[in-house]
Amino acid sequence: MKTTALYARVSSEKQDVDLSISAQLKALREYVHKHGYQIVREFVDEAESGRTADRPVFQEMIALARRKPAPFDTILVWKLARFARNREDSIIYKSLLRKHGVQVVSINEPVDNSPTGKMLEGIIEVIDEFYSANLAQEVTRGMREAASRGYWVSAGTPYGYRRVKIRDGDVERAKLELEPEAAAVVKHIFALASSGMGVVEITKRLNAEGIASPRGRRWGKGAVHNVLVNPVYAGTLVWGKSGHYHRSAGLTPVTVESAFPAVVDRDTYETVQVQLRSRGPKVMAPRTVSSRYLLSGLLRCGECGSAMSGQPGKSGRYLYYVCATKTRVGRGICRSRPVPANTMEDFVLEKVRDVLLEDDHVEEMVRLVNEEMTALRSDLQGKTRAIQAQITEVTHRLDRLYDVLETGRVSLDDLAPRIKSLSGRRGELEQTMSQLERQNAPESNYMFDRKAVTDYLRELKAVLRHGTASEQKAVLRCFVRSVVKSDAAVTVNYTAPSRPVTQKNEAVPTLVQSGGAEGT
Repeated sequence: MKTTALYARVSSEKQDVDLSISAQLKALREYVHKHGYQIVREFVDEAESGRTADRPVFQEMIALARRKPAPFDTILVWKLARFARNREDSIIYKSLLRKHGVQVVSINEPVDNSPTGKMLEGIIEVIDEFYSANLAQEVTRGMREAASRGYWVSAGTPYGYRRVKIRDGDVERAKLELEPEAAAVVKHIFALASSGMGVVEITKRLNAEGIASPRGRRWGKGAVHNVLVNPVYAGTLVWGKSGHYHRSAGLTPVTVESAFPAVVDRDTYETVQVQLRSRGPKVMAPRTVSSRYLLSGLLRCGECGSAMSGQPGKSGRYLYYVCATKTRVGRGICRSRPVPANTMEDFVLEKVRDVLLEDDHVEEMVRLVNEEMTALRSDLQGKTRAIQAQITEVTHRLDRLYDVLETGRVSLDDLAPRIKSLSGRRGELEQTMSQLERQNAPESNYMFDRKAVTDYLRELKAVLRHGTASEQKAVLRCFVRSVVKSDAAVTVNYTAPSRPVTQKNEAVPTLVQSGGAEGT
């Protein structure tokens, strides 16, 4: 009995008119029952575009098919477009699967392995790729046109507004109108900003007043900042700032003034933008912008679990690490105290230097480095085999085109574009193969010994003592998973390439409340 995997996909685009996931699976199961297959696995990608192979479940299916032996010999799809809408991806992955004895079969587009069948399969894939690219272009063009007429075509609805449906010919489109209660909060935020308050102060004020955020929770700095910089609150619609199609087509965003009721007037909005820019890092004191925070992303608050971020004291002369929760929503939420940045950083650097050359650590480092080198070589060999299979497949396709050309039934003008495309693809694959062969050369098969690793760790230890801030950061992130700071202890958690080790109950660095950091 033939074994098979079922693969179903729906696009992230609303304009995807193919069957739903459930309908695809139902049709596939009926086909399996009729033709006597045995289902091994079912794979489903929801809201994933077929124009790219970077789909999580798709990649899981491909990885499973590459096992020896492959757990299934067929992948059934409703249509070939469900497998891939990109011709190059389709060629590469089908070639890879065939190398492992797995065939992709469309239940609605039956083709055989004859030359005619393969040609038909290629025509179907080219049409699917054209349809997908053309659809994206047409959809974007329609959305730009709707946005230019003041309709709201974005997915979300801005806080302070609600959508109302407007009849536009044969379709319904959305406009924005004010939601009074939320709009009043937005107006309050702009009023606080206009009075000179910064984002942090506004955040604390909103939380102290018990005003819920758009998600019904406490306000954060990011949410307040997003409100203040959004031109929608001045009645301006801006659409098309991001997106692959806009970038590749070189399109400018659509901007429509007075597209819907404004929460604040234009002068107020522009005044707030000037204030925000004046507080930006590019115009702050150089000592603040250039200051080093070695433990950013590593240091966490032992009281509430939040990250501790670096910031200057009120005088700007001293630097501290402060709990992010306390900074974002106010000091009543977390009781942790700021710690001087240089004291905490020196403490951690010393602990990491002490552990680098411990005997157990060196032995573990040698083992893990050599394991990594072995795995890397195995991975390179697998990639080399896969690229060689693709080169062979492209060469076969070129040979078939040359054979057709020699018969005289098709002119060179008709085949030249395809030959040029395949020749270019083979050149790219051969270049990749050369790079892989150089990486897998005999001289790169070196295995590390204790002396080599010890010398390397001594160099890292010297960097931690005398290196630049960026060099020290890089070393710390190699060896430290996290640093947890509470008022009772500092815990340094080490990670690969050493065994996880926790330095507990270390003496806490002295807290020096200079520069007015407490309460920031």
